[in-house]
Amino acid sequence: MSKSKGRSAGQGGAGRRLQTIGLFVTLLAVAVLVGSLAAGLAGGGSTVADEPWSAAPSTPPRAPPSTTAASAAPVRVAVLNASGIPRLADRGRARLRDDGRFDVKEIGNAPGFSPDSSVVLDRVRQVGQARAVADALGISRVESRPDANLYLDVTVVLGKDWAARNPERPASTAQ
Repeated sequence: MSKSKGRSAGQGGAGRRLQTIGLFVTLLAVAVLVGSLAAGLAGGGSTVADEPWSAAPSTPPRAPPSTTAASAAPVRVAVLNASGIPRLADRGRARLRDDGRFDVKEIGNAPGFSPDSSVVLDRVRQVGQARAVADALGISRVESRPDANLYLDVTVVLGKDWAARNPERPASTAQ
């Protein structure tokens, strides 16, 4: 009888080892999947957004207009004033809203007033949308700076050059 107890105790030890190995392999596979997901979400490398403002401007080629259903939705835009000229972002918002293809979600001042030249930033890897905004405002410089933390498609940074080309119109006097 002691032999049968010895065999089952030996088989129990081997079974526990197999369970431990199986658990280890499963946890290792889960860790690899989680790491792969995290690397995919993080972008897996350097992007244009890692470069400072002083980097040489990159003007992507103009993309043909998209005919997908997603392009029918208005482009979500933030307009920021980097010129120091009062109400410049408001003037940019008015121009985009008059166009009708854009939904200006936010206006305000850009951090600091350093850029003299205006730039349109693509935030969702849809350069065609950023180019459409740039064309509507008469801005030639478009850069891709994706940012998944923003609820925007495009950010416009208006500089002194845009203010000079788009002077504020005096309000008409009603009589």
